[in-house]
Amino acid sequence: MSSVLKYINQNPQEAQRLVGLKYESVKNLIAKTEELHEKKQVSLDSQKRRIIKKGGGRKPKLSVPEQILLTLVYLRHLPTFQLLGIQFGISETTANDIFNYWFPLLRELLPASPIEQVKKNAEDYEMVKEMLTGFELIVDSCEQPRERPGDYEKQKEYYSGKTKNHTFKNQLIVMPLGKDIVDVLVGEVGKKSDINLWKERAKEFAPQQKFQGDKAYVGYEAIKTPQKKSKKKQLGLEEKTQNKELAKNRIFVEHLIRLVKVWRIAQARFRLNTKKYEQIVLTICGLVRLRIKSLILSGQKSTKLS
Repeated sequence: MSSVLKYINQNPQEAQRLVGLKYESVKNLIAKTEELHEKKQVSLDSQKRRIIKKGGGRKPKLSVPEQILLTLVYLRHLPTFQLLGIQFGISETTANDIFNYWFPLLRELLPASPIEQVKKNAEDYEMVKEMLTGFELIVDSCEQPRERPGDYEKQKEYYSGKTKNHTFKNQLIVMPLGKDIVDVLVGEVGKKSDINLWKERAKEFAPQQKFQGDKAYVGYEAIKTPQKKSKKKQLGLEEKTQNKELAKNRIFVEHLIRLVKVWRIAQARFRLNTKKYEQIVLTICGLVRLRIKSLILSGQKSTKLS
């Protein structure tokens, strides 16, 4: 058993600091991911011609729970694969291979939003869109640094004048009080404005859907924004009070963005292959939903990870 897994079993109260989730959530997530892995292995075994007897060959150094835990540690702390290999007693290449096998399974298991959960079923999708019209959804965007693209024209697209850096731009639409992540737009170019991101995504909601946003979204009836002062007119006491109340409601989207950035892979300069960026961030959104209990995974009976 790796020292990391042993530490979590002996100190379950430290699980959230180590991997971003409480011990029970980690335990349940590992159980469901292992179950999905076994289903995929059964499917693969039925399609291939076996040369070596089942169970033969070299045994992996890490158990399945240890491999999943390695993936979560990488997402949470973003060490180099060399350091990750040292922590788990394996080679740098093996640590890389383990991560690239398990994170797509986590992505499959953890939908980033309720809209994603129901999108394959047209009837459920329309029902969810109708239900959401009873709420004023909160929208905001954030940026994450990325490596400077080599192509000159491409790097101009990703350059953000706001942050003076090359960035990916992401947008979150959330429920009031931050109860769930309703929709996520990931990996847009850094130069794209917040309002254009919102207009692109708002088309997927019901026409009567209402939103709340900050001053970046001023100018559209469907989205409630703070009142801005002008050179000719200062804001009155009533207008300032209204802005303050709106800010109190809107702050919950900032809280969820902060939770996304708890996982350093969604905060620090992105250094993996950029083709993986969207799936990585959507996986993190799924982990956030699991953390705030808007996404529930069924439990397991064992008291320790094994």
